[in-house]
Amino acid sequence: MTRRPALRTARVAWRHSLRFRLALVYSLVALAITTVIGVAVVTLLLGSMDRQFDARLNERADVLAERFTNLSKGLGERPPPITGFTVLVDDQGRVALSSNGLGLQPGEPFPQVSTHRLRLQGTPVRAVTRKAGGFGTLWVGLPEDDLIAARESALRALLLSALVTPLLMLLLGYWAGRRALAGLGQAADLADRIDPTRSLATLPLPEREDEVHRLLAAINRLLVRIEAGQAREKQLLGQIVHELGAPLTVLKASLNRAAERTGDAEVSRAALVADELTFTTQDLMQLARGQLEMKLVWHYIPAKTLQGRLDRLVPGTEFQGDWTGGILCDPDRLTQALRNLLANARRAAGPEGSVSLTLEETPEQVRFTVRDSGPGLPPELGERIFEPFVSGAGSSGLGLSVSRQIALMHGGNVTGGNHAGGGAQFVLCIPGAALGDDQEDPDDEGETEEDPAALAAARP
Repeated sequence: MTRRPALRTARVAWRHSLRFRLALVYSLVALAITTVIGVAVVTLLLGSMDRQFDARLNERADVLAERFTNLSKGLGERPPPITGFTVLVDDQGRVALSSNGLGLQPGEPFPQVSTHRLRLQGTPVRAVTRKAGGFGTLWVGLPEDDLIAARESALRALLLSALVTPLLMLLLGYWAGRRALAGLGQAADLADRIDPTRSLATLPLPEREDEVHRLLAAINRLLVRIEAGQAREKQLLGQIVHELGAPLTVLKASLNRAAERTGDAEVSRAALVADELTFTTQDLMQLARGQLEMKLVWHYIPAKTLQGRLDRLVPGTEFQGDWTGGILCDPDRLTQALRNLLANARRAAGPEGSVSLTLEETPEQVRFTVRDSGPGLPPELGERIFEPFVSGAGSSGLGLSVSRQIALMHGGNVTGGNHAGGGAQFVLCIPGAALGDDQEDPDDEGETEEDPAALAAARP
């Protein structure tokens, strides 16, 4: 029985998405352009208004000064309307004449005659002076209220455009990017659903032959090349393992017979090395065939039978728990999975260390716990320890990956970590015999096409 977790489509967070980054870039560009153009326009506008204000002030001062200089000019003409402030100051700096509203008395000193910007009665005033013939100096000022109000209005408009324009650009850019990149997003969703254990499927191409079309077409060509390369690698690996399996089986059997006949410790160690190589070829065969290409051969075996196998394969293992019951499993595959866990534990613990295998069985679950007295798992590896060719103890890196694959084929799993008391601990769980009624009849499964050499090595 094989249980496989459902593949879930990985969604990209909005702040990490390409369309958001593009919209953000466009918004920042829009902000820069709006700010530069707005500052330039406001500067020109305010400069023009300032020049118009100065021209108006100078014109009024010239007209009034001309009337004081040329008394005959303008006789019978109506004087211009009085706007702003006007003060006639004599040569001693005293007020000779002032416009209404200033509250200045004749003969009163007027020290502001040389000041061109000041506040009168709480109003900002800009002023100029002119010679008034023999009457002294004419001081003419105009209030800047309107000019200041216009400047503030222009700055507020600039600030509002700097805030609103990027926000609108961000929203519009995100919406436009979402529509423009919709094909790419759909392709990413489909690529997420590709199962690497199956034949790789190509991605559908959009109707419009744009950059997205070119990218997806290139990805499809890459997928075809990857699938062809995987097929060649799998075929080559299977051929190599098959060629190695038979000689290793003969070598292992010969060394075992020689060890039994002579009792030589060196021959016994050589037989163990042959065992190691045999199981490595089995791991490679498992990797080459993949989980979907293999079927389990179910048997109900006594737990003692499994214990005997493992005791011969990994000597020095301490067996704990209750081994008097029975287990529904593929004996060869389960032996291979547990042997890999025990071999890794023995390698980590060393010759003087301890390795234990604890069996806990319930009607719903069979739980094997492998614990060693070694240094434990490297914390930086995490779940990567179950990936092929990733090893934290100098091994081939296939054992844990194959053990998890076999557990998944049984409907269980393998988890690993460090024990609180020190050392590493791996737990392999498979469904208990009580769940066997819901499984397919083992006789209906049929025997799988296994490598004879690999099966001979797995069975004691």
